[in-house]
Amino acid sequence: MPAQLCFASNNAHKLDEIRPLLPAGLTLLSLADIGCHEELPETQDTLEGNARQKAEYVRQHYGVACFADDTGLEVTALGGEPGVYSARYAGPQRRAEDNVAKLLHELQGAADRSARFRTVVALARADGSTHEFAGEVLGHITEDTRGAGGFGYDPVFVPDEGDGRTFAEMSGAEKNRISHRARAVAGLLAFLQKE
Repeated sequence: MPAQLCFASNNAHKLDEIRPLLPAGLTLLSLADIGCHEELPETQDTLEGNARQKAEYVRQHYGVACFADDTGLEVTALGGEPGVYSARYAGPQRRAEDNVAKLLHELQGAADRSARFRTVVALARADGSTHEFAGEVLGHITEDTRGAGGFGYDPVFVPDEGDGRTFAEMSGAEKNRISHRARAVAGLLAFLQKE
């Protein structure tokens, strides 16, 4: 296992969510920590493609091994939308409140509110190889926002494995026990521990 690993993100929420998942002795570096302040490219049409593109960009331009994630909320009644466009569902401003409002509007009157959160993590290693790990959690979309924690679509997503609360109503530790991102990171860590 390496002593440090860069996570290709400056999203404080994601960094806070991932740090507790890492074993002692593994330091998580943000993009800011390696001097990367530009917006990473996300021009692919799949979660896998975007995660790989971001990780490989950092490796190529900054010479460090890193991992990147891309996460999508896939809603059954909307044919899998917003999916890969989850962060910019309501427009390029990427405001979570706008995205949630649009989602609830699109689901007005929908009988089927089932959905899944899916995360893909891509690890770009120093040797030039790239590996992918995925995690998902099934659930449904509420009719109103609930809870003040979490970020993104957390106030409207209730996981099937939970107790009826949204991710935003859970503590960080509770969410990490069942979340899509935690499952993808667990796959990454299992891979690194084999080395």
